[in-house]
Parts: sequence; structure tokens; C-alpha cells
Amino acid sequence: MVYKSPVYHIIAVPVEKIKPNNYNPNTVAPPEMKLLYDSIKSDGYTMPIVCYYDKENDEYIIVDGFHRYRVMKEYPDIYEREQGMMPVSVIDKPLDQRMASTIRHNRARGSHDVDLMSNIVKELHELGRSDAWISKHLGMDKDEILRLKQITGLAALFKDIKFGKAWRPADEDEDTEISD
Repeated sequence: MVYKSPVYHIIAVPVEKIKPNNYNPNTVAPPEMKLLYDSIKSDGYTMPIVCYYDKENDEYIIVDGFHRYRVMKEYPDIYEREQGMMPVSVIDKPLDQRMASTIRHNRARGSHDVDLMSNIVKELHELGRSDAWISKHLGMDKDEILRLKQITGLAALFKDIKFGKAWRPADEDEDTEISD
């Protein structure tokens, strides 16, 4: 079977059936949001948003394209012109793979909120993903992963790390007495 990218199967989805994910660390400043609105107003939607279809709830969860979605939700002129329909490319992947896809899309374009990014690393770790997996799928080196883990302040993130024995506390009987 020949692989066919999801972009060849764009569907129109009512914006009311689309929901943001709860893990996207990407932020856009107000001037860039205005620029995105101007772009969509002038050129229309030239790129679909990427979603996962949740059959159980009959909704589309955003993997990439949250800010394009926001434009539709926040600007009545765009909503009306588009008749409330968003162009959507659907991917069918488990949560950890969707999180990785979101990060790859974002990192290819711009910057991230550090606190939210550290939460992604924490969540992936809690889902059982190793540092090597995170490095490979999110495009991070081991030092960046370590820094993001340190931000969360959770000891559980370091439970599988082997630390060297740079020092060890002295036994009480080995303590030297200090004289006056």
C-alpha cells in the first residue's frame, strides 16, 4: 500500500466540533495574532489545522493550528465568511505521538513557553516515555530535557537517573572534634 499524507484528505469541520488540546506550549503575542487575522482575512485559510478525531465524543482535538482556530472563534467576519467551517487534516495517533507532533510543528515555526514545555516533558515522562524518546521525537538534546525537568521540580522525573558519588556524608564517629 502506498502511503498518502493526511493533507490529501482535507475535510470541512464545523468549528463547534473542534476543541483545543490541553498541552500546547505555543503562544502568540497580540501583534502576531493580529497579523494572523490579517493574513486569513486577505488570503483565506491556506493551511488546514491538524486534528485527532475523538470518535467517543464526536469532536476534533487540535494537534496543530490552535491560533488559526482562535481567529475563526474570535473574529465574527471570518466565522461568517467561512460559514463556521474549518479546513481540517486528521491524524490518527495516540496521545504521546500527538504531543510530539504538536511540538515538532511548533518548534519548526517559533518559540515556546518554557513552563508549558516543561509540563509536556513531565507528562511524557509520566506516560512512560524515556529521555531518549523525548529527545528523538521532540528534537531536544539531553541538557534541554534536564533543564525542563528541573523547572517542574519533581523528583519523580529523576528517579531513573544514576548519579555519581561526588561526596558522601561522614559517619558521626568519623567527625573531627573542634576545639576552642
